[in-house]
Amino acid sequence: MKTPRLFRLLLVGAVLIAATAVYGQETTTRDKTRDRLNALLTRVGPDLSIPFQQSTKSTYVFTGVLKDGLKNADFLEIVINVTPKDTIGFQIFPHYKGAYINIDKARNTTQLLRKLAQLNNTTFLFWGADDTGDVFTGYTFTLESGFPDEAIKIVISSIKNSDQFVGEMRPSIDGSSAP
Repeated sequence: MKTPRLFRLLLVGAVLIAATAVYGQETTTRDKTRDRLNALLTRVGPDLSIPFQQSTKSTYVFTGVLKDGLKNADFLEIVINVTPKDTIGFQIFPHYKGAYINIDKARNTTQLLRKLAQLNNTTFLFWGADDTGDVFTGYTFTLESGFPDEAIKIVISSIKNSDQFVGEMRPSIDGSSAP
């Protein structure tokens, strides 16, 4: 009777050790991705006039603000998240007339949603809205083939182009004419 009980105890112990090792490996991989992203953002951010910093709420989130060279948005708020699922997600929130662009507060919600859907078909970055209805543009990298240094640089340098599309949304946001 003692042998089956000992066997079960050893089996449970082995499973717990394996689970801990797998979890530790995921955290280590995520930490390495975060550190590599931090180094890249520190290197390329100043060249693009985007000061990036690590969030005080989560060490896996970086934020930045693009203000220079915009004609429509007040600024573009950039949130970059290193996820536990081997992805890096970019969300860029345009600020327009002192606030987020929100689908529930838009002058013409249907027209704004239609514009977002059309932009998804024609632009490099995708468009959407978060749980509160705030509009953002974004991009998601999977890390299956390694860390995409050059691709991340391309996405960061493309963020400023989103300002043009904010201009195209103006008629549905507040009724003003598009540039």
